[in-house]
Amino acid sequence: MSWLDPASVADAGAFLARLVRLDPTALVRMRPAGGRTLELWARLPFEVLVTRRVCADLAEDATVRAADLLDALDAGADRLPPRRDAEWRWPLPPEAGLVVERLPVAELHRVGAAAEATLRAAVTGGVRGRAVGERVLRDALLDHVPVVVITDDGTRVDVPQRLVQGVVRMGFLGAAPAPGEPAGGAVEVRLARGWVGLAGAFGTGWHRSSRGLAVRPTG
Repeated sequence: MSWLDPASVADAGAFLARLVRLDPTALVRMRPAGGRTLELWARLPFEVLVTRRVCADLAEDATVRAADLLDALDAGADRLPPRRDAEWRWPLPPEAGLVVERLPVAELHRVGAAAEATLRAAVTGGVRGRAVGERVLRDALLDHVPVVVITDDGTRVDVPQRLVQGVVRMGFLGAAPAPGEPAGGAVEVRLARGWVGLAGAFGTGWHRSSRGLAVRPTG
């Protein structure tokens, strides 16, 4: 693929493959970010935007189906798949954001795995002896706030489980460390005008609450 730097083919492929596993119909937006830098953007089924940077020579913003682009990468095609620019309907964070906290990678993996285990147990055994639909359970877990950050100026930043799941499932944190191994790195919590982000070594997830700001002053 002539427009994509050969050194970035594996990175773009990993992003697209994980995205398609989560949502076979997902769109991917490719947005030039200056120089030879291209941002890949996508929206996950649980209301989280994810992005990863690659090296590429693409002159204009373009949106295509992620599955089509993945097939084109696998085939070594030189041209982009059919464009679907009009189908992209989601605003993007206005900037990279301010880093307000750094969390251990191992802690984010633990939080994500705990939610998955809770969902499996609840689907199998119910909640307090009562059967509950899997979708209801999943939505409740995604809305749960497992991480709260208080900034230096007293602002409370809620990091919902859906954002943790986004960066974990997209592989942005790398592999989970084995028991007894060092955590190996940190995840940045970022703020950008009402958006909350988690930035790992291999990409960033963003969420903005539809029920109001997820960021609010304490008091």
